[in-house]
Amino acid sequence: MTTTVPAAHEAAEPAPAADRRRWTALAVVLTASFMDLVDATIVNIAIPSIQRDTGATFSALQWVTAGYALAFAIGLITGGRLGDIYGRKKLFLLGMAGFTLASALCGLAATPGMLVGARVLQGAMAALMVPQVLAIIHVSFPAHERGKVFGMFGAVIGLGAVCGPLIGALLTEGDLLGLQWRPIFLINLPVGIAGILLGRRFITESKAPRALRLDLVGTALATVGLLMLLYPLTQGRESGWPLWGFVSMAASPLVLAVFVRYERAKARKDGSPLVELSLFKVKTFAAGVGVQLTFGAVSGLFFLIWTLYMQLGLGWGALHAGLTGVPFSLACSAAAGISVQKLVPRFGRKVLQAGALIMLSGALLYIWEAGHYGTAMQSWQMAPAMLLMGAGMGLIVAPITDSAISEVPAEHSGSASGIFNTTGQLGMALGLALSSVAFFGVVGDTGEAGAAALGASFIDATTHALWWVSGGLILVFGLLFLLPRRVRAQHPAEHEAPETGAGTERQQPVLVS
Repeated sequence: MTTTVPAAHEAAEPAPAADRRRWTALAVVLTASFMDLVDATIVNIAIPSIQRDTGATFSALQWVTAGYALAFAIGLITGGRLGDIYGRKKLFLLGMAGFTLASALCGLAATPGMLVGARVLQGAMAALMVPQVLAIIHVSFPAHERGKVFGMFGAVIGLGAVCGPLIGALLTEGDLLGLQWRPIFLINLPVGIAGILLGRRFITESKAPRALRLDLVGTALATVGLLMLLYPLTQGRESGWPLWGFVSMAASPLVLAVFVRYERAKARKDGSPLVELSLFKVKTFAAGVGVQLTFGAVSGLFFLIWTLYMQLGLGWGALHAGLTGVPFSLACSAAAGISVQKLVPRFGRKVLQAGALIMLSGALLYIWEAGHYGTAMQSWQMAPAMLLMGAGMGLIVAPITDSAISEVPAEHSGSASGIFNTTGQLGMALGLALSSVAFFGVVGDTGEAGAAALGASFIDATTHALWWVSGGLILVFGLLFLLPRRVRAQHPAEHEAPETGAGTERQQPVLVS
C-alpha cells in the first residue's frame, strides 16, 4: 500500500537534531497504530463477556463492533485532510487524546448504549489519529530510509494481528480486579497518556502546501445515506422488521445518489470533493473497490460469527478461543509476505484468485466440520479450516491495493488509496450489519430451551452464515477477473502526490476485525 508526500518534503533531509528525535517519534506513531489495531481485534474476543455482564442484546453487540468500523470509515479521508490543513502533529495528538478518553469511557460504560456510543467516539478519534501516522513517517524520514521504516511498520501490523486476540483473551479471562472485559479498553489509558506526552516533545509538525478543502456537506450526505441502510439492517430483526426500516433502506440509495451529484458539483466548483468520482472511470479501480467492499463484508461477518461460535456455541473460554485463532493469524501473515515478495510478481492476479478459492475451501471445510462434530468440535479439528482461511486471506489482503490502483493516474494515487481502504472499512461495517440476517436471525429462530439447544442453535447459525461467506468469496473470485493480469511497475516518483492525508490508511484492515 502506498502513501504520498509533497515533493518539497521529498528533497528535504531531516536536520541533525531531528535525526535523534525522529526515532522516538516513530516509536510513538507505531505504538498508536498498534493500539488502534489491537483495539479492533480485542473487542471480538470479549463480546460474550460483554453480553453476560451488561445484558446487551445481539443488535447492541453488533453495534459495539460496527459502530467503530463505520465511524472510522466515514472519518478516514476527512481526518487525513484535517491533518494536511491544520498540521499532522496537532491532529495526531488530538486523535490520540480523544481515542484515550473514548477508551476510558468504554471501560467505564454502565450500559450497552453507553458502550456503543463510546465505541463510535473511539472510531471517530481513530479516524483523526491513524491517517497522520504514515504522513508523519514520510515527512520525518528521507526516501532512502523509508524502506526500513515501512518494514518496521509492517512488522507492527503483523504483530498486532497475532497479539490482539491473545491480549484480549488474557485480559478478559484474567478478570483483573473483577473488572471482567473492561481492562481491554482501560489498558489504552497509560499507553495513550505516554504517547501524548512523548508525541508533543518529539514529533515535528508538518502541513501539506496544497491541501484540499474540507467537504463537510459530502461527509454529512455519505453518513446519512449509510446509516439509513445499516441502522435498520442491524436493528430490524430485533424490532420485528418494521415498515420504517424497509422505507429507510429503500431511501438510502436516493440519498447516496444526491451525494454523488453533490460530489460532481463540488469537483467542478473547487476541485476538492470528498470522493474523486473520476477515479471510477478506471475500470480496474472500480472493480477493485467492488472486491474490497465485498471482501470487507465477508471478513467482518466471518470474524464476528467465528468468535461467537467458539465461545457461545462451543462454550469455550476467551483464552481457548484466542489460542485457537493463532494458526489463522500466522498463516495469514506468512501468506501475505510470500504473496507480495514472491508470488504476485510472477503470477499476477492469479495469486489473489487462488486466495479466494483457498478461503472458499476453508469455509466449506468449516461448514462440514460444524455439521459433523457439532458441539464436540475441538481446536485441532478446526485448525485445517483456519489454516486455509488464513492463508487465503493473506494472499488477498497484501497485494489487493496495488493491483486495484495500478492503472490509476499517478497524480491520483493518494486519493485512490484512501478511497480504497475506506471502502474496506465500510465493507466490514456492512458485514457486521448483515450478521443480523445471516447469523442472529437463525439463533433467534432456533429454540433457546437450555444450554444444549442454545449451542445447537449457534452451530446452525454459524453454518448458515458461512454459506453467506462462501457466496461472498465466489463473488470476490469473479470480480478479480476485472483486475489487471499484472501490476504495472511504477517508478518510485510516481507514488508522490499532493495530498498525504487522502492516501494514508490503516494497513490490511480486513485482517483483524
